[in-house]
Amino acid sequence: MSDFDLEVWSCTRLAEVERALERWVTGETPVGLSHGAPAELMEAMRYAVLDGGKRLRPMLVLAAHESVGAEGANGEAALRAACAVELIHAYSLVHDDMPCMDNDVLRRGKPTVHVKFGEATALLAGDALQALAFELLTPWDGSVPAQVQARLCGRLARAAGSAGMAGGQAIDLASVGLPLDEGQLREMHELKTGALLQGSVAMGAQCGTPTEPAMAALERYGAAIGLAFQVVDDILDVISDSATLGKTAGKDADNAKPTYVSLLGLQPSRDYAQQLLRQSLVALEVSGLSDTRALRALANMVVNRAN
Repeated sequence: MSDFDLEVWSCTRLAEVERALERWVTGETPVGLSHGAPAELMEAMRYAVLDGGKRLRPMLVLAAHESVGAEGANGEAALRAACAVELIHAYSLVHDDMPCMDNDVLRRGKPTVHVKFGEATALLAGDALQALAFELLTPWDGSVPAQVQARLCGRLARAAGSAGMAGGQAIDLASVGLPLDEGQLREMHELKTGALLQGSVAMGAQCGTPTEPAMAALERYGAAIGLAFQVVDDILDVISDSATLGKTAGKDADNAKPTYVSLLGLQPSRDYAQQLLRQSLVALEVSGLSDTRALRALANMVVNRAN
């Protein structure tokens, strides 16, 4: 770890991701169609995606891709996968913030999409971002082999769907004011937040040719940091302010939502996050992969972050 600088590594990858998002989230007419996106819809989509966020999910895709030693044409697949998971994440935030869900007015330090553009446009922007994610994974130019396209689309769909992110959000909405036990809370967070983070790691690896043991280890790594991310989110919701978080602090308590802090307490939640960090690092140690420095650094960042 001493010879690895996460800031330097991230700066290069983030610039690549930002350029790609800027290029792909546009109103240009897609191949085979006669019209592009309506201007206001595209403005809302770009507002939801560009110039904000930690880009953790794209970084996990690219770090996992590098860890399996993939090169050449699969680099295009990894970049597209990195942008696709960010589009899915962005769409989920747009919908989660709406009045029918979490009814929030602040996201990434600026007004939420429905506040700025109205509920109908926000709903459609989220829908369009979800569709664009899968469009990115299926280019027509032959740059991503069909078999890789199918693997990536299937993995992303599972991570985002009813047995993943959407299912976790459904449990979250149904659990307001209810006393969940630790197992129920873990299941909710593993689906709502963890599934897409774990899926990001898996998709990055699937852009290369990992061995079965390496793939299994990366899945364990992704599961551990996926849950750790939400545990830390629960902690930050209690100890941080809105300016630091870039979103409304104290929202979970105000809405009587079950969290790790409300269930375990603040210090036990911190201890659990560190335990999950150790689990993720052990998974990398036994993966057989030669270079997991970026994944290790990202895991430490997830657990020790301030926002």
